[in-house]
Amino acid sequence: MYSSIKAVNELSAAAEQGRICALSADCHRYLQECPDAYPGLFPESPFDPRLFSAVALANAFGSPWATADQLRIATRTSLWVFAADWVVDYVAKSRDEVHDVMTACLAIADGRAPAVSTPLTDFLADIRDELATAPTFAAFHPNWRDQLERYLAAMAREWDWKSARAAGDETKLPTFEEYLGNADNFGSSWVNVSHWIFTCDPHTLDQLDELWLVSEEVQKVLRLLNDLATHERDLSWGDLNGLMLGVDRAGVNERIAVLVDGCQELLQPLRESHPREVVYLERQIGYSTGFYGNTDYWGAL
Repeated sequence: MYSSIKAVNELSAAAEQGRICALSADCHRYLQECPDAYPGLFPESPFDPRLFSAVALANAFGSPWATADQLRIATRTSLWVFAADWVVDYVAKSRDEVHDVMTACLAIADGRAPAVSTPLTDFLADIRDELATAPTFAAFHPNWRDQLERYLAAMAREWDWKSARAAGDETKLPTFEEYLGNADNFGSSWVNVSHWIFTCDPHTLDQLDELWLVSEEVQKVLRLLNDLATHERDLSWGDLNGLMLGVDRAGVNERIAVLVDGCQELLQPLRESHPREVVYLERQIGYSTGFYGNTDYWGAL
């Protein structure tokens, strides 16, 4: 009897995993359109096909109850974050260029045309316009714009730190705590806010601030999980990583454990009123723990 029950459970689990993979495949189709739609934004190195499929898979596992249409904003904002990271970290050659990227993106967020359009701003404008079809967007546009600005400011701050490290000026490097406090540069909170505005009803969004607060803590967990996975890559690419700031792997893992406990405490009061959003954030942690334990998103340079 036990073997039969176990077999049924395994079949059920495999069926659910297969369904999520099918959802991921549908999401992937949306992302495959992007290189042609925004020429030059996604160079084949490091934007290989694996990156696009991995972004689709992460979002499918984060919201397995959703349809591919409901995940369009989440998958596209996730991919936009990778593009923005590439433009700021590797394409921009000066602080002025970084500032220009920030200014142009915030103009798009405000509904204005940037001084100079680029594939990155065109992609962002399309995301904004699609998100604006959600009935809640007008009310929560300030939240969306605020988190985008936080993301861009955090990216610029890290650009300064990377430049200081490249110049050998360790006096301008952050402490580990300052680095972790800059986790908005990871971008997942902006993705989350975008996704919630696009898919949630007004009742759920009444507690957006509470969900947002937990998202910021989850983002720190994801930032550190990413750092554990990409340390060697970051050394070769010239990126900054928490493991370069006086904390070893054991210390980072200990901090992750503390952060996860804190996230669970913050989520507990929301479980009854917002069960799906709580599971969504928990699945981000769980999925990323498994994913970053084996690989990361980027292709080779």
